[in-house]
Amino acid sequence: MPMMDVQLSTWLILDHAASNFADTEIVTQFSGGARHRYTYADFVRRASQQMHALDALGLDKGDRVATLAWNNYRHLEAYFAIPCTERVVHTLNARLSPEDLAYVVDHGDDRVILVEPDLLPLLEKARGVGGLSKVRAIVVLSDDKPDTELSEARSYEDWIADHPTDYPRREIPEATPCGLCYTSGTTGRPKGVLYTHRSTYLHALTVSSGGGMGIGPGDCTLSVVPMFHANAWGMSHASTLVGAKQAFLSGNMDPAGLVDLLTSERVTLTAGVPTVWFTMADELARRDERLPDCRTIVCGGSQPPQSLIERYRREFDLSMVQAWGMTETSPVASIAWPKEGMRDWDEADLVRVVRTRAGLPLPGVQAMMRDDDGNTAPWDGSSMGQLLVRGPWVADSYLGGEGGDSFTEDGWFQTGDIAVGHPEGYFVIADRTKDLIKSGGEWISSVDMEAAIMAMPEVAEAAVVAVPDPKWQERPLAFVVPASGQTVEIEALRAHLQEAGFAKWQLPDRLETIDEIPRTSVGKFDKKVLRARLPAA
Repeated sequence: MPMMDVQLSTWLILDHAASNFADTEIVTQFSGGARHRYTYADFVRRASQQMHALDALGLDKGDRVATLAWNNYRHLEAYFAIPCTERVVHTLNARLSPEDLAYVVDHGDDRVILVEPDLLPLLEKARGVGGLSKVRAIVVLSDDKPDTELSEARSYEDWIADHPTDYPRREIPEATPCGLCYTSGTTGRPKGVLYTHRSTYLHALTVSSGGGMGIGPGDCTLSVVPMFHANAWGMSHASTLVGAKQAFLSGNMDPAGLVDLLTSERVTLTAGVPTVWFTMADELARRDERLPDCRTIVCGGSQPPQSLIERYRREFDLSMVQAWGMTETSPVASIAWPKEGMRDWDEADLVRVVRTRAGLPLPGVQAMMRDDDGNTAPWDGSSMGQLLVRGPWVADSYLGGEGGDSFTEDGWFQTGDIAVGHPEGYFVIADRTKDLIKSGGEWISSVDMEAAIMAMPEVAEAAVVAVPDPKWQERPLAFVVPASGQTVEIEALRAHLQEAGFAKWQLPDRLETIDEIPRTSVGKFDKKVLRARLPAA
């Protein structure tokens, strides 16, 4: 063999941080403004204590250890301690219903749960509906054990306190499972995606690269993406891999607290969903402040409106780059960076060709579109097809073999997204297969229409769904949240859409004004809730 056979594992990430970035900081801001601050050296010592504590529970290799936790230093310790002992860290979504939480805990075969004190009531309710049957230990991520009806619960600090601060390195085969995350379950029960040490390392390496998020040792990163949602888009692993300073905002996102943390810790790169950036823009404008150290905002989860991208550039001199991915892709699969030949383009052209698109596939990820007949769609800027991807951090099955129809016989994952590929290599997510509107035999993209509607100054948010129509099969209906103090009329909306390039036959016949757009547990528009309102609309 001409090259060393080094197994890719989370130990490679942890060892590199311990050896080279011992004095780099990790900062957590809690609700109320209190901050915890320590170094990578402290982090590795405490993660080692957790490894010994896990061993003391008598867990077997491959056992699932769940976290029901916010973004903070203790959760980061679990991110590495659990897989480094050859167990699987199962990140539980804190926004699930008790019934869904009970389902994923039992389906995932969890044996231990690490839980935040303020999430104990949710865990208690999950047990109350018959869940947690295989859980043998509950560890509360706190200094002291709070009052709870979960009698087996103990405090995290007591649990790790008496254990050694070093742990013998394990040689773990890279194909060993190390992480488990469930899909959001928008079309049925959540499905489990099992990550390996190899896929996690390669994803972190690529996310840190210039083709990914471009994270290096001189950066300070802040992921507003929850650590329970698809590995926080890989930012925790990537930042640890390269020794970047990390800042965490623990608990529910607060725009004022977020701006305070970004500013005081001199964050250079941050990532989150469009909703976060809408509220942060308003907070920055209210304060008349800028973020001079921040060079990039990564936006994903759903397509950011062009108006939002332009606002950050115009008012705050901040570049917003769009990323796309799914739980099944670990999750980052593409980022919309401009190419070298676009250096001298003006901003209007960059917005038109790059910034409003889902991105270029990351190195290692292959992407293609197929139509309903299985034919490959050309990347010509107009042909649509279902987006298929494959790569070293893309799932080839779901836990338990569920959802087999999502994977093709020739080795591709069918994302369920309808996309358009462009000759420059970028692709655009036109819609989810279930959200496309077919009117008179022609397709209408609800995503494009939503983005156009949200460009109206009178509109805060908008979601478009299909309404059954006896003549045209389906017609678009716009649900609109007006901006503060504004009203939105159907005539003005239709005129705006026509000016934006929509054909007359595509325009909505109706709009419904609502107070807020319902969202899924990971912050995406929950159109099934909107559709449930249609009979009464």
